Amino acid sequence: MAIRAVLWDVDDTLFDYTGADRTGVLRHLAEEGLLDGHASPDPVLERWQAVMEEQFALFLTGELGFHEHRRGRARGFLGVEMSDAEADAWFNRYIAHYEAAWCLFPDVLPALDALRDGYRHGVLSNSSTHNQERKLRTLGIRDRFEVLLCADELGCAKPAPEAFLAACAAMDLPPHEVVYVGDQLTTDAQGALAAGLAGVWLDRRGRDVPEGVLSIRGLHELQQALRTLLSHEPRQPH
Repeated sequence: MAIRAVLWDVDDTLFDYTGADRTGVLRHLAEEGLLDGHASPDPVLERWQAVMEEQFALFLTGELGFHEHRRGRARGFLGVEMSDAEADAWFNRYIAHYEAAWCLFPDVLPALDALRDGYRHGVLSNSSTHNQERKLRTLGIRDRFEVLLCADELGCAKPAPEAFLAACAAMDLPPHEVVYVGDQLTTDAQGALAAGLAGVWLDRRGRDVPEGVLSIRGLHELQQALRTLLSHEPRQPH
């Protein structure tokens, strides 16, 4: 198997979305007085996560635009009626804290450097193009990727095969010459496999790996994973 390009997920693969989101929302809710009276922030964070997943799912299906889904997150979390301007203002106060916490995982730059010469690189994300373009530029790695494709402009989202195939077409490569790396088992690794790409599941938590899925615990293992694909060896990298 000749792998010529690596397609990357962004959130919780290159960028520590979960860490930045948790830091940002805790600071935001504390400033808004919404943690007062709670012995632990955990139930509040669980509600935040549940509303986010509900509204983001509507964005992925095209029922809501990117900004509309953010307004839905504000309204759904607070459980009150809000004008668009009020919802935007409330959510933007969260965004300020969230963006202040943006960072790459420590293993990202070493991995990109190690694979710079041997592979082409692109990004395929289920977020919005404007959002991910700005994020990658802010984090200083946008120039590492020759293409950036996102669900809002593609009109489809991972794990739909059309999303992966559109990214391969943008790089002018057949699917079997491309590997996709992402933190979601079904959306990323198995979605890529179903579309004819190779798939690598970045599972930093070390969960059980389904048969037929190549998994790594960190990006320091990615180079060995690519060698595994090239040699057709069924073992997992460690």
